[in-house]
Amino acid sequence: MTLPEPLGTPYRIGLVCLGNICRSPMADVVLSQRVEAAGLSSRVAVASCGTASWHVGKAMDPRAAAQLTTAGYDASRHRAQHLSPAWHEHDLLLAMDAANLHELTGGRGETERVRLFRSFDPLATPHDREVPDPYYGGDEGFADVLAVVERTSDTLVEDLRRLLG
Repeated sequence: MTLPEPLGTPYRIGLVCLGNICRSPMADVVLSQRVEAAGLSSRVAVASCGTASWHVGKAMDPRAAAQLTTAGYDASRHRAQHLSPAWHEHDLLLAMDAANLHELTGGRGETERVRLFRSFDPLATPHDREVPDPYYGGDEGFADVLAVVERTSDTLVEDLRRLLG
């Protein structure tokens, strides 16, 4: 899967889930760190939001933050944001699951600039392209999400390097 051409500078990636306290902020933290490590932070901006407004302004779910912290990431700066029309000005919006994708596209499915996050996951299958929601489960669900996010972020960074030179 190739990235869409930039609309401007920086190249803006928005990560979207339901409440913006688990999956999309985990992806935001990991992808942001990988972008910085690749020397692309001046050319790529990463942010996350939720399709629901329940948690606006709140920190990440403590289980998600603990998983990230244990893995060496800084989860302390995240504050939940709500999807607004301005988010559609991003170069690429990546939904964590089909319900988020439906919300973003009005049911039209993936487009060039709105896709499922796992469409960049090298281990995803055509029938397994959603990031599972760990909210109602245990710590193992957050560990699984982190593994998906890390490998998908690695692929995205390689694609960004190719696109942006």
